[in-house]
Formats: sequence, structure tokens, C-alpha cells
Amino acid sequence: MKNKMIPKTFNEVIDLGDGREISIETGKLAKQADGSVVVRMGDAMLLCTIVSNKEASPVDFLPLTVDYREKFAAAGRYPGGFFKREARPSTEEVLTMRLVDRCLRPLFPKDYHAETQVMIQLMSHDDNVMPDALAGLAASAAIQLSDIPFECPISEARVARINGEFVINPSYEALQEADIDIMVGASEDSVMMVEGEMKECSEEEMAEAIKFAHEAIKVQCQAQVRLAEKVGKKETRTYEGEREDEALQQKVYEASYSKCYDIAKQGSTKQERGEAFANVKEEVKALFSEEELEENGDLISKYFKIAHKEAVRDVVLKEGIRLDGRKTTDIRPIWCEVNYLPSTHGSAIFTRGETQALATVTLGTSREANVIDLPTLQGEETFYLHYNFPPFSTGEARPIRGTSRREIGHGNLAQRALKGMVPDDCPYTVRVVSEVLESNGSSSMATVCSGTMALMDAGIQLTKPVSGIAMGLITDGKDFAVLSDILGDEDHLGDMDFKVTGTEDGITACQMDIKIKGLSYEILVKALKQARDGRLHILEKLTDTIATPNENVKAHAPKIVYTEMPEDCIGAFIGPGGKNIQELQKTTETTIVINEADGKGIVEILGTNQEGIEKVLKAVEALTFKPEVGSVYEVKVIKLLDFGAVVEYMDAPGKETLLHVSELAWERTENVTDVVNMGDVLDVKYFGIDPRTKKEKVSRKALLPKPESYKERPKRDDKRSGGRDNRGRDNRNRDKNRD
Repeated sequence: MKNKMIPKTFNEVIDLGDGREISIETGKLAKQADGSVVVRMGDAMLLCTIVSNKEASPVDFLPLTVDYREKFAAAGRYPGGFFKREARPSTEEVLTMRLVDRCLRPLFPKDYHAETQVMIQLMSHDDNVMPDALAGLAASAAIQLSDIPFECPISEARVARINGEFVINPSYEALQEADIDIMVGASEDSVMMVEGEMKECSEEEMAEAIKFAHEAIKVQCQAQVRLAEKVGKKETRTYEGEREDEALQQKVYEASYSKCYDIAKQGSTKQERGEAFANVKEEVKALFSEEELEENGDLISKYFKIAHKEAVRDVVLKEGIRLDGRKTTDIRPIWCEVNYLPSTHGSAIFTRGETQALATVTLGTSREANVIDLPTLQGEETFYLHYNFPPFSTGEARPIRGTSRREIGHGNLAQRALKGMVPDDCPYTVRVVSEVLESNGSSSMATVCSGTMALMDAGIQLTKPVSGIAMGLITDGKDFAVLSDILGDEDHLGDMDFKVTGTEDGITACQMDIKIKGLSYEILVKALKQARDGRLHILEKLTDTIATPNENVKAHAPKIVYTEMPEDCIGAFIGPGGKNIQELQKTTETTIVINEADGKGIVEILGTNQEGIEKVLKAVEALTFKPEVGSVYEVKVIKLLDFGAVVEYMDAPGKETLLHVSELAWERTENVTDVVNMGDVLDVKYFGIDPRTKKEKVSRKALLPKPESYKERPKRDDKRSGGRDNRGRDNRNRDKNRD
């Protein structure tokens, strides 16, 4: 009998055209949320829900939270750590949250201030599917099935170029062969967000990749519309928007626009124009009584911001002048310095206008690699970059509550920009840290520039230096201006923030947020080419400061040497409880790391003292030392016995053997000390394993001329002596008699 409790489900399928498909399902899970969907590709399944409060929050912005989590159970794995449960989000999860947030946030009504939460969870993982490429689709589909006000469906797609062909949403394995890897977010009409990395591609190639992704996204947006129609699109909820007063807005506009226009075209520093705009605002407020200010203070501030924004944008479009007096293509003054910090392994300062970043480089062994342990990915990073943005960089005092999502995102962008230029044979784990000390526009691009110089200062042999620039756009729908090296205010007041990094030969990474509809590819390519001119100008400043990487790491920086040993020697080298290796590290002042691979031990030796490194190398050689039969070796006497001397191979400290008394000299030796003493260094010949004693045999006398009077002693031979021993006794029946 059919179970009547099974809910009715609705499904829509998206054909990717290569045998793969994406399905969107609703009606089965999480029905108390305002909207919920399950997006599936292969065996990968994402559950996305959205809930928005019915009442507005007492704030003047949209309190939107986008949360993306990968459940370890989705991959049949346990979380690490003591508590064995998922905890704070990983860097990769935060980056996915940012990608989705940047597409969704601009499409909510500007006066919608209700607390809104989008939760995306990976419930089932497929090794051939990268779930972050499905998160934007899931979020938008959930919103389309709700009554929450939202402009239009959007989606995100990853596009990669593999062997010259563009592929949508490739597997992680296939992505390793790609020379372009970007995530694109868009609606049917407009591209809204781009982020990714490339292997020095051209501006035209990048635009082509964005177009390819956009075509796939259009299909995904149409599928959401069809699904909503199947379910029955809910009527958009009513909400209390912001209060408006046209007369008040006109009064504020007339009192402030022209004054703001005059300030904007004068060209001034951030502090000077900030004070000037603040004075205009105070003059506007002085036009109102205390009662009016108390009643309409928020509206007056809001309308002043609108007039201020319009004035600044008009100055750019009409006068071709920017807030700091530059033309649209001008780059702010730049000064650089390397080797600023004496104790770091590498350091550099990059200052462009009122933005400054101080980068440091630290070199380490594989033990310092950044471990990635996620349900969808496990591995290590041997090059990583961290970005810090303290409040004093913008002249503010505010609480510091851990690393922000913004810091993670900007650090990831700079890391992607630089990592492709670090050679594959770099022996070090490399950590770059950027401390933003001043900020007025694109501190992430300052991080790329300071990071490039710091790496070169540290002696990392970068393939090519990398620079970065942030581009802006202001348009009124008819005229437009592309701005090079934007200020913080231009980012806030403009229509686009487009960060581009690259070498002299092409783009290595990008991050773009577009705030307007229908940006043409003509404007996009113009922005990219203008960005290239700016990048090359900045690159010239970097190479004027440090033209090529230093040939060697600094004297106080660790040197790293690799060697190998047989797998069966690793235990002896480490010693019981690590005793041997710990003592060796202590006496040589080095760090020793052993990794097993392909049946052998890869030994990493890190130290600042070359003599200590050489001692470790000799210890490894000693352990793996195998003398060859017939070869002559220099040895040192380290112990005297009644029946010989224990000698140590000079080429292999710690490797010992016995030099028997009978092998010291041709003449009969009564006392070992008649020939050798403690500490003597001499040559011996190696004869291999003696079949009679089953031990190694070395000889000193074999290297000495045989005396003419020397007579060989007869060898014992029971058969030749008729079965009698050297005392004339018959031994033939000795064993039988014993029985």
C-alpha cells in the first residue's frame, strides 16, 4: 500500500551536455524553512535553506548571513580533533560563503533589513564533483521557492580550460591540468562576480572564459524559473520599507550637491576631503531645527550620502578628475623597500598612495606545510599566504575578534596570484604574511606586490615577478569611465571593483564584483587592458627595487638539503624512542624530517649552520655505507682488544669493524699495541664476509709488502693428516664415542 505520508516532490534537471546533469529537488526536506532545495550532481548532494524574519532589524543594512558547511559524514569520514565533531568553518568553506554572498546581497531590495540566513550543507560527497560550484545555484533556487523579495534568479559556475577546451564544473582531478580556473556568478542578463586563477592568460582569453560560463549560467537560471512554476511561485511578502520624504531629499540635495562637487574636483588626501565633506554635512544639518533633526536625522544622513555619491561620480564623468586629483588612468605614487626587517627570512614594504603593506617570508621544512583536512579534500600546501588587516590601518579603533572572512578572502586572492610563480623544485615550505599598515584602496593588491618582493628578497627563485592593480568603473548608463588603481571611496561609490594580478606575460589571478546590470564585454575588455598598463607600470617599480631574486637565502635563514636512505635504515637512524635523531638534531642545531616514499626515506635537513648540515649528511652516509670488496678505506682505531682493534671508517662515522690481530702485520703480533694504538689512523683493505667466521674481514697487512723470510703456516686439513689433529690425536671416532 502506498504510504500517503510521503511528501510530494518537484524536480528540475539541467543537462550539462556531456553526459552529466544537475538536478534541483524540493518538497521532501526542511519544509519549515521559507525555501529549501536539494541540488544533486552525481552523488554530491547539497541541502540549502533560507529563512528571513518577518520583522525588520533596527539597522540600516541587510543583516544577511551565508553559511556553507561540508559534513564529514558526507564523505564517510570522522572529523579530526578531540571532540570528533565539526567546529569552526575551514578556509575553503569561508571562501565559498563569500562567493555566494557577493552574488546574493546586491539583489535584495535596498530597503529590506530583515535578518536573513542562507544555510548550505554538503550532505553527500562525490570525488568527481566539486560542490562549491553548486552552492550559488542552490542558494538562488531556495530563494526562488520562497516569498522573500529578491530581484531575479542567479547561479554560479566554475569554468576551466583543459587542453585548450572550456569545461563547466570539472572534477578536482581534471582541474589539476587546467590553465584557467575561474568561478563566475551571474543572472540571465548580467555577470556579477568573477574570481579565479590563471597561468598567465591574456585579457581576451579571460573574457572568453567568462562568456562561456555565462551561457551555462543562463540555462541554470531558466531551470530555477521552471521549478518555481511547477511548485507554484509564492507571492512576494510585503515588508515595511524605509521611510521616504521627497521634499526633504530635495532640500538636502540643493544644500549639499554643489559643495560636494567642488570638494571632489579639488583633489585632496583622504583626511582632507573627509573633513571637508563632514563640514558640508554639518552645514546641512544646521538648516534644521533640533526637533527636525531628532525626527528626521537618519533621513538627512541618508539623503546627504546620496547627494555626495552623485557629486563624486559626476566629477569623474564630466571633469575626468578623481577625488585625489588623478586622471582615470593615473597610478598613485609608489615607493618600495626590501630587507627592511633584519631577522626575517625575507621582507618588503610596498606603499602606493595611502595604502601600505609590509610582507614577511618564513622558510621551513615539510613539517610546516599547511595541512588541509576536509570532507572533500585532503592534502598539504607548501606555499601559503596570510593577510592581516588591523583597525589602525584605516585610523579606527574597534574590537579584534579573530580572522575575518574578508581577511581570508583577500589572503587567498594574493596566494593564488603568487603561487604559480614559485618553482616546483623549491625545497622549502614557504609562508608569506602581509601586514596591512595603511589602507585606502586595494590592500590585497599591495599584498601581492610586497609579497613578490619579499619572496625575491628571501632568495625564492620566482619564475617571474607579479604585480596587481584594482580597477573601478563609473557609468550613468550612457557614459562611462574606467578607473585605474581605485581609492577606497571609489570602490564604495563606483560600479565595479576589479582586482587583476599578473606578470608581464599574462594574468595570474582576478577578483571582480560588478554592481550594475548589463556590463558589456566591450567595457570589460577595456578595463582588463587598462589594468594591464597599470600592472606593468607597477611591475617596473618593483623590479627597480629588486630586479631578480637573491641567489641565496640569507645567512640567518635556514638552508635545506635533501638526501635519501633505504627504508630499512630509517628505524636505526631514528633510534629507540627517537633518541638518535633527537641527539643528532641537538648536537648539529638542525631540524631533520624523514618522509617515506617509494620504498625509501627522504631526509630533509634544515639548518643555518652548514657544518651542522654536513654532520647530518655524514651520519646518513654512515648508516647507508657499504664497503666494497677489494677497496681500501681509511679507518681510525677507537677501541683496543686482546685479539685485535675496533676501527671506525673515516668516511662513515659510527660504522665500525674488527681488525683482527692476525691481520695487523705479516710478522706474528703478540700485543696489539705493538702495531697500533688508540686514535691511530691507517688504511685497510676490505675482503667482505669471511666464510669461516661469518664476519667482515679487513686487513692492514694486505697493504704491506710481504717479507722475504715470511713462510705461510700450513692450513689445517683433517683428511691430509689422516684424521689426526695437530697433537696427533685420532678424531675420526670422537663424535661417535661422545654419543
